[in-house]
Amino acid sequence: MAGYAGLVSVGQQAYVGFGGYMLFALTIFAGLPPLVAIALAGVLGALISIPVAALIFRLRGAYFAIDTWVMAEVFRLVFAQVSALGGGSGTSLPTDIERSMADDRSAREALSYWLALGAALIVVTAVYLLLRSRKGLALTAIRDNELALALASASLGIDIWRTKFFVYVVTSGLTAVIGALILLQKLRISPDAAFSVNDWTAFVIFIVVIGGIGTIESPIIGTLVFFLLRETLADLGTIYLMVLGLVAIVVMLKAPHGIWGFIRHRFNLQLFPLGYRVVIADHTKGV
Repeated sequence: MAGYAGLVSVGQQAYVGFGGYMLFALTIFAGLPPLVAIALAGVLGALISIPVAALIFRLRGAYFAIDTWVMAEVFRLVFAQVSALGGGSGTSLPTDIERSMADDRSAREALSYWLALGAALIVVTAVYLLLRSRKGLALTAIRDNELALALASASLGIDIWRTKFFVYVVTSGLTAVIGALILLQKLRISPDAAFSVNDWTAFVIFIVVIGGIGTIESPIIGTLVFFLLRETLADLGTIYLMVLGLVAIVVMLKAPHGIWGFIRHRFNLQLFPLGYRVVIADHTKGV
């Protein structure tokens, strides 16, 4: 969203929490299996993002970012009023639903791990295929020079608004799936946890900043660094957060394009090549 479409959102926790609440609602009230509920949570997340996008796409830049945060707070307040799902205090997943996934805790954690790994592979593959498609070329053009593209969009056949709208809806659906997986692993949901700004926005921004922006590899590197720092420094309390802030500042000053941006520039390395190269035929050699 940010690296290609220029959509800087600080409110994606709206869809993390929405996906989690849909998982609980669909399993508890509709009696659906958790795996089916996770998939449906993604579909519902994409659908609910359509009217949201119609509202927030009226704004640009910092106003757009702030509005995404406002919408996330609206989501949190709405679900805090749903007494059937515990209201402001939240609720836990019933024991029979837990046992339907696995008989014991270790098996359930193993299932959560494989589901998360599968979701990660699906998301990375989806992003890669999208960026290699015609819409991906349009996104690359938007990233490189949106103003020039806006002036030439009619002749090039690129609708900037629709392209950004498509990216926002797809991202929201995938985020809802991830939110459902996260809350399935936790087995309990509450408005403050499901729509946590700290967990689902601040840390994600940190990951993007240190990893870089505008490539598929960057958030993967940023996530690895973040979890390494968290596992190493989490026992330090508030000092841990200060260290994260210091690391982010140092990376922004020394490597403005992030860790992966520095590696790619230094070693000309790409794990997910997205660009196209023009090959000039040499007719003298029969090529």
